[in-house]
Amino acid sequence: MIGEILPAGVRFAEAFDDSGAAGWFPEEEALVARAVHKRRAEFRTVRRCARAALASFGVPPAPLLRGSRGEPRWPAGFVGSMTHCAGYRGAAVARSTEFVSLGIDAEPDDPLPGEVLALVSLPEERDRLARQEADGEAAAVRADRLLFSAKEAVFKAWYPLTGRELDFAEASVSFGYTTARSGTFEARLLVPGPELDGSRPDGFTGRWTARHGLVLTAVTVCPPGRPAPGAQGN
Repeated sequence: MIGEILPAGVRFAEAFDDSGAAGWFPEEEALVARAVHKRRAEFRTVRRCARAALASFGVPPAPLLRGSRGEPRWPAGFVGSMTHCAGYRGAAVARSTEFVSLGIDAEPDDPLPGEVLALVSLPEERDRLARQEADGEAAAVRADRLLFSAKEAVFKAWYPLTGRELDFAEASVSFGYTTARSGTFEARLLVPGPELDGSRPDGFTGRWTARHGLVLTAVTVCPPGRPAPGAQGN
């Protein structure tokens, strides 16, 4: 699924359960030694996916540890992102000469619980979602969950470039619908963008898809001056 919304040059691997060969490392196991079984299983699987994606570039298996804020630490010369939710685990990686950052996210295509939407969205975003739902554009996907997933993908792409968190209120996301269950999105940054070779982008672009009970989003950030390549699924 994730390959449909990733551009050429980004390699990926995904799984829909936690079956499969082990292939984890003691250094990784130490990170989740006190976690419940479910958490350990998904942790192992998503790292197995990441190693499979890296292997397609010829990178040998090695532990994938975490930074100070829990972010994955990738081998030198590579950028990447991991995600997992009920029924899905996935990873995407690319050479840092082609992309400066990646962010992917997977969510169940279910309503956000309780008052979460108000906590993770801006009034203008809620207004846009309401208009899209009134026009019937968002009928085939949970628009609130799609917004949450897109913001997660944006934040995952942002953090490696800045080393700081991006609050939910610091980016405004709007969606385009290519079909009823796929499309693009624009994330307008409401704070100064990351510095990239002397320039500061004022936003990120991404793609999304929804099927099999899942919502997937992806943001890929190219070096300044490099046009964004088309999606692998196109």
